[in-house]
Amino acid sequence: MAPLLLLLLVGAAAASRGDREPVYRECVAGCQQMNCTGARLREFRAEQPLYMRLTGWACLDDCQYQCMWHTVSLYIKEGYPVPQFHGKWPFSRFLFFQEPASALASFLNCIANIWMLRRYRSTVPSSCPMYHTCLAFSMISINAWFWSTIFHTKDTAITEKMDYFCASSVILHSIYLCCMRTLGLRYPSLANVFGAVLVLLFACHVSYLTLGSFDYSYNMMANVSLGMVNLVWWLAWCMRRRSHQPYLWKCVLVVVLLQSLALLELLDFPPFLWVLDAHALWHFSTIPLPFLFFRYEVLGNLCRSIS
Repeated sequence: MAPLLLLLLVGAAAASRGDREPVYRECVAGCQQMNCTGARLREFRAEQPLYMRLTGWACLDDCQYQCMWHTVSLYIKEGYPVPQFHGKWPFSRFLFFQEPASALASFLNCIANIWMLRRYRSTVPSSCPMYHTCLAFSMISINAWFWSTIFHTKDTAITEKMDYFCASSVILHSIYLCCMRTLGLRYPSLANVFGAVLVLLFACHVSYLTLGSFDYSYNMMANVSLGMVNLVWWLAWCMRRRSHQPYLWKCVLVVVLLQSLALLELLDFPPFLWVLDAHALWHFSTIPLPFLFFRYEVLGNLCRSIS
């Protein structure tokens, strides 16, 4: 159910206070000149653990990581607030995980969706009208959480875009799922046309953000707008059907919780123990929701005509 990734799409700023700091820039330039050329670079590569090399951690990344903590220590020593670097709080790296808590939370969300997908397939007959639509939504959600895990493991231009684009696909498919619930069983042709429009909209969205420089403001506004359409449509459908399907409270609860829990992002505090921040808390809080949503879908007895 898709307002789930709404605020994840806000995007990081191109620069933050920490990486604009002269002491940080001088530290990175000096480290790169000293350690990332010639014999020192070969020495770095020889000593670098295989798992770091395989996950794309380069000499420059290591310089930025070390200089980040050097700058943070100076800020704390002088009594200044902890700064962000490249749009992110400073995180203590664990093995090759750049943001360990958010990566773990994303992975657990992925596992939760896989678990409920298996239960859904074993419980609901494939002949049910909404079976394939719900199956596709589950697989799209799993894909989105997979890329969220990759993005929080190592932030690159590619993993960032895949995280954002896959999150957008979840919102759009949730809108399509709601369209199928409200119109598709009575007007399948209309639902198919609407689905084609959503696919075209997604293609245009990805093309715009890929062919030029990534427009974070547009990305945020586009997904917030789609998320609000998704929220209002689902709640309106649930309110209209509540007298016929008493278990719809599960669907309402999921929709409301997904929007409410996203507000955790507004806390935006430096990571506790340099690991747990508001973004990670938000991702951890959404782990139980796939269980509630797919229980609602199973209880919905999809073999009946639900309009």
